[in-house]
Parts: sequence; C-alpha cells; structure tokens
Amino acid sequence: MLFPYAIVLVVFAAPIVHGAPTASSVSQPPPAVSQPPSVPVITNGSAIAAELLVEASSVDRFTKLLTDSNGVLLTGEALRELTVFDFNQQLNATVNSTGIDGDAGVGGSILISSVDNFPILTELGISGAASFIAPCGLNIPHLHPRSDEFFTLVEGVLDTGFVLENGFTQLVTTQLGKFQATVFPKGSLHFQQNPTCDPAVFVAGFDSSDPGRSDLANNLWQFPGDVVNAALGFPDTIDGTNIEAWRAHLPFNLAAGVDSCLQACGLTSEE
Repeated sequence: MLFPYAIVLVVFAAPIVHGAPTASSVSQPPPAVSQPPSVPVITNGSAIAAELLVEASSVDRFTKLLTDSNGVLLTGEALRELTVFDFNQQLNATVNSTGIDGDAGVGGSILISSVDNFPILTELGISGAASFIAPCGLNIPHLHPRSDEFFTLVEGVLDTGFVLENGFTQLVTTQLGKFQATVFPKGSLHFQQNPTCDPAVFVAGFDSSDPGRSDLANNLWQFPGDVVNAALGFPDTIDGTNIEAWRAHLPFNLAAGVDSCLQACGLTSEE
C-alpha cells in the first residue's frame, strides 16, 4: 500500500573526534601570588597619634599621616607600614616573657593594635587584638576599662567566662569552637582558657581605639599587703585545697578593715 505522502528523514551523524582541547576551552589557574612581606610594628605610635590629634578634621589627619610634604600619597612599603597591622610579629614570638599585652608569656602571646602601635586608628574608635594560646594556656582574668569586646576563635577550642559587676556576679561561661564568637562587656572581668593539648588562636574587636587592659591578680597585689589581706578575708593560706572555702569568706564592697587598724581599735576582722 502506498501512502499519499511520504516523509523521509535522513539523519547524518558526524563522527565524534576526540582530541586535545584548545587553549581557549580550558580555564587557566590564577597566577601564583606570593605571601606579602611582614610589616614591622610601629614603636612611636603615641607620638604620631599626638600629632594627628591636633588636626582639625579626619581628612586633615589622613592627609598628614598618609601623604608626603607635597600632599602626594605615599606608595609601596611606606604606605603599607602605616595601613597594615601585622599580628604575625607577635603570634610568632618566642614564648619567654611576662604575658603583658605586647609580650609573650608562658601560656602564649597576645598583641593589641591600638593608637600606641597603629596610629591610623586615631579617632576611629576601634582597635583589635590577636592571640596565640598555648596548650592548656590561660589568658588570666582581666578587664578592658574603655571598651566592649567581640571575641572570635579562629583555631582550636577555648573555655571563656566573665563576671559583670556587683548585682550581677554570676559567672557567665561558654565554650567556643573554630569560628564561634562571644562578647565581653566593657569593664567585665573575663578570661579564656585552652582546655586542649593543641594551640588556639583568637581575634578580638574593640569599640575603642584605646581599650586598655587591667589584670585582676597582678593589679590587686599593687595595694599594700594589709589592704590585700583584708580584701581577701584574712586567709591563712590560699591553695588548691582550700580555695572554695576561702572564696566563701570573701567580703563584698567594704571589708572589715586592715589588720593593724583593727588591732589598734581593739577589734577583730570577725566583728
């Protein structure tokens, strides 16, 4: 039987040729970029900041800091040293000194970027910190008198805690893992401890260009011995075996008084 209409489909199949792709069809890897060179920490930042403070405006401050005598923007390393703060200078430091900000201590090393060592922060109202905490290391209880702190862990694990002030003396504790963050309110006593056998690294941001730091134990012991003794409740000893019992007898606000005065007045610390 013949159909009145016939549709004939002819398909030509071209053979598939496998060959090397052309250069234009392959994405090229980006060129290698070497690690930028290290930047020295500025040692005369306070003097530079003092000069910037007398300028009338923010534009005047940046002009004075970042341009030459002809108002031409600095270039190369001269500009980079004023606009880059290199925490590597401290995080790679040998752990052998006192543990004060800017030093390395037995538990790690810490460096705060402030107007003292990074004068571009002058009048910006911000600063930052980075720290390497060695295995089992402790960033001892301290406070920042002029700043809140936003604290981010970038490597390892840290236990943290803070006590706010009289009236809210509960210890607020938390444990942070990598890329987790917490806050320490302005003036709160706080600490960080590495509970592991691996190093930990954190970075912190402050809402002040000069946050300051006051270490609780070190600065308490700056007072006369009898004042410290009275503030601590006249303990016979303080060690790992009796610290909880001693803690329960700590006075709040006004202590009974220093021992020499109590004796002169015929009083005891228990009255």
